[in-house]
Amino acid sequence: MSSSLATELVEELNCETVFTIPVFGGIPVYESVVVTWIVMAVLILAAFILTRNLKTRNISKRQAVAELIYTKLTGMVESMLGEEGRRYTTYLVVVLLYIGLSNIIGLFGFKSPTKDLNVTAALAVMSILLVEFAGIYQKGIKKWLKSFTQPIAIVTPFNILDVFTRPLSLCMRLFGNVLGAFVIMELLKIVVPAVVPAVFCLYFDLFDGLLQAYVFVFLTSLYIKEAVE
Repeated sequence: MSSSLATELVEELNCETVFTIPVFGGIPVYESVVVTWIVMAVLILAAFILTRNLKTRNISKRQAVAELIYTKLTGMVESMLGEEGRRYTTYLVVVLLYIGLSNIIGLFGFKSPTKDLNVTAALAVMSILLVEFAGIYQKGIKKWLKSFTQPIAIVTPFNILDVFTRPLSLCMRLFGNVLGAFVIMELLKIVVPAVVPAVFCLYFDLFDGLLQAYVFVFLTSLYIKEAVE
């Protein structure tokens, strides 16, 4: 049983090469990249369908759904960012949609891109770069550098270290929770009847996947809010 679980876990962590681009000696395109393209295509197609022929009066049900989604998502993110960080709402809404869809795409037979540590690391680095850019944009270079010495100069090394530990925390939290959900589901399939894992699948693959997307965006919003206030 343990060897079977270990084998399946290795398979989940292994990101296979789908094809190779024949330039510069061959550029491998991994499974997580291809699934990310699929997620992007779904989001772009949904945005195109929902935003066609927009009206100011006598709107269609499709436009009403689009306005509801936009209002709810932007309102949720703006409430986390605060007044000074509102300009970063669009980016975080896109990240929320991407991670949310990536986490639940396993329900449709695809391997979630967030099971690839490279993907979660890239998302974390992008978010932290945005946090530092927000601080520089809001305070200027001098005040941004000075903020590392606050509240007292002796904590400067820890504040600098924090710049590197935050993306690591974001990366490992997202990756670990997605991977942990997979391990729990596999254990449930082994020790209990088939009906029980199906019920838990709704939680781990759907609710927990969306929850992890929210947590990632919430923490990034918190960091941005700290940087600009």
